This record gives sequence, structure tokens and C-alpha cells, in this order.
Amino acid sequence: MTCIIIDDETSSCAILSHLCNEAKDLDLIGEFPSAMKAIKFLNNNTVDLIFLDIHMPEFSGFDLIETLKNPPKVVLTTSDDSLALDAFGYECIVDYMVKPITPSRFNKAIHKASSFTCSDLQSTQKLQPLNKTTATEFYVNIDRTLIKIHTDSVKSIMAKGDYIVIKTDDKEYQVHSTPKKIGSKLPPEHFLQVHRSYIVNLSKIVDIQDNSILIDQSVIPISRSKRPELLRRLDLL
Repeated sequence: MTCIIIDDETSSCAILSHLCNEAKDLDLIGEFPSAMKAIKFLNNNTVDLIFLDIHMPEFSGFDLIETLKNPPKVVLTTSDDSLALDAFGYECIVDYMVKPITPSRFNKAIHKASSFTCSDLQSTQKLQPLNKTTATEFYVNIDRTLIKIHTDSVKSIMAKGDYIVIKTDDKEYQVHSTPKKIGSKLPPEHFLQVHRSYIVNLSKIVDIQDNSILIDQSVIPISRSKRPELLRRLDLL
């Protein structure tokens, strides 16, 4: 199997590279310190397997998977053991290795990848309700516990690095995700991404000024490109 490594940690990348070169069934053809550099390579080349770190600057491993139209098999490599439930919502992920990676654990992952078969690796979106536009609830993973959130209780969602902060009527939840991912779980007739880092519940808006929205006591910026759509959407309420 041809494979590549995507990891911004030099030491982890070196260990994986050594293990790949020692494995008879693997042909390591590339190593990348960032998801963006790997995407450029994958746009012009095909591989059988990706060893993929989850937490990377600017673009997480999950973001990379969702960017690829036809992702290959993926073995996640991470120091964070709390995202396994999220990870296996993707059909292309065959294993989840927690660093530091030992040779025996690596060999198990290779065996899984070699024997893994799936009739359709084209669909890599996380499992969603069958009818997204009428979904009234979704789940988030908080400390390995699935918590149900009703969409009508969500006031706003803010991106914060590799995480998002979901503000509801009574609580805040910090979840490893992106606005794009959470946006796919929300009924589009009620929610709008008004800024690169913010999604708002239109029914929760208290006031609108030139470049900002007021929801409760929170002031949320509006990007210039989103303001016309926001005004059109409010006219329909």
C-alpha cells in the first residue's frame, strides 16, 4: 500500500516514517507537516493510506478528510484519546492510534488497513439525521459523554481555534469541531453563518447595527459579504 504521513510534530513524524519504512507492505511516498501541503499533493496524486494527525494548526485532520472528494483509508495518529467516537463517524477511518505509537500497535493498524474493505469510501461525512432541514436536535461529545442539544435552544456558535463554543439558552459547550461541521447539523432555515467564526440562530437576534448583531449580551460581528443575506433572511421572519 502506498502511504503518506501528515503530522506537524517532527518527532512523531520521524517515528512513523521509520515504522513505515520497516513495514514490508507499505510504500511511504510523502511526509507533510501540515494539512494544506498534503492537500496540494493529494489533488494530483493518489495513495492507499494516510497516517493523519488530528490536531494541527489552521486545518485539523477532520477538516482534511472532509476536504477530500474521494479520501483513501485513514489511520488517525493523535495524543488525544477523547475523539475516537467522532473519528469513527467517518467511513474512511480504519484505526485510531494514540501517541506514543509502539511497533506492535502500528502493526495492528496496518493489519486493519490491509484487511479493511468498504463498498463505498466516497461518503465521508459524519452520520447525520436523515432529514437535516427538520432536525430538532443533535449530539456533542463532551468528556466521552454524548449530550443532546435541541437546535431551538442554540443561540450562537463561535469558532475558537480547533474548537467551537456552542452557546445555548442555559449552557455553553466547547467541542472539537468547526463551524462547517456543526452547520451541517442545523436547520438552514433558522441558522446563518454571519462571519467566518460565527453562526447565529436568527430567532435569537435582539438588535442589528452596521457591523454587528446583539444576542443577549453578546455582540457578534457580521462580515460585509453576509450582511445582504442576513437582511434578506430577516425579511422572511
